[in-house]
Amino acid sequence: MNKTLIVGNWKMHLNVHEASILVHRLSERIRIHRDIEVVLAPGFVSLQPIYMQLDHRKFHLAAQNAYFQDEGPFTGEVSFNMLRGLVDYVIVGHSDRRYKFGESLEMVRDKVAGAVRNNITPILCVGETKQERTDGETMQVLHDQVTTALSELTQDEVEDIVIAYEPIWALSNGTDFAHHEIPTPDIISKAVNVIRNNIRHLYGKEVAENVRILYGGSTSSSTAHGLLSANGVNGLLVGGASLNYIEFSGITEAAYRLAHQAEDNGSNE
Repeated sequence: MNKTLIVGNWKMHLNVHEASILVHRLSERIRIHRDIEVVLAPGFVSLQPIYMQLDHRKFHLAAQNAYFQDEGPFTGEVSFNMLRGLVDYVIVGHSDRRYKFGESLEMVRDKVAGAVRNNITPILCVGETKQERTDGETMQVLHDQVTTALSELTQDEVEDIVIAYEPIWALSNGTDFAHHEIPTPDIISKAVNVIRNNIRHLYGKEVAENVRILYGGSTSSSTAHGLLSANGVNGLLVGGASLNYIEFSGITEAAYRLAHQAEDNGSNE
């Protein structure tokens, strides 16, 4: 059984000192649970000091991005090869990268392959914009993003990656949880099913069932339980709420309670 995966994407926030304080506060509040995996994705400059500070029984690290070439004359870039041994995961194809930095389907594909080549698990973000949803293009967008991104991987490699369904139309501005649209569990489940069906068509039923799929929209401690209850969802990719130690620990606690409830139900059958 796959662990529920809770990923905190800090984006371009917090200097090294601030990041260290947040890790300290999270360490005090978040407990170890065998069915929950918590991943923190700070900025590049904080990765090394946080790696030294972390309780690795509680947390894993993720990078927010990397360049697909292992080395070369690419001033200012950080390669997956440089991140080996430091992070377990890397976020690839996030909407910020696709729509603010112009990353193409092919660029995302190359980054997924680069991560896998360097034994780092990619968290592949896919999802439609509001206009694409309005135009009825959600299924086609997810198909194109998923199939292109995975096209250079083997069946075994695909089974080990993580995919985050990130509906662009449901994202908040980072910390304002009151003024954004939250998709219903049914909407999320349908999108997750589309993603699994695309994987099933290419790599088979077993691979499709084993791939962990996260919900990557705006999340808070009050909505986490409902989002995690959506059929087929294996965790959450958390944005703004991950910068608030009370909110983020509340989200992990919701995951814990849901997993504990499932254990109790299983033992009573």
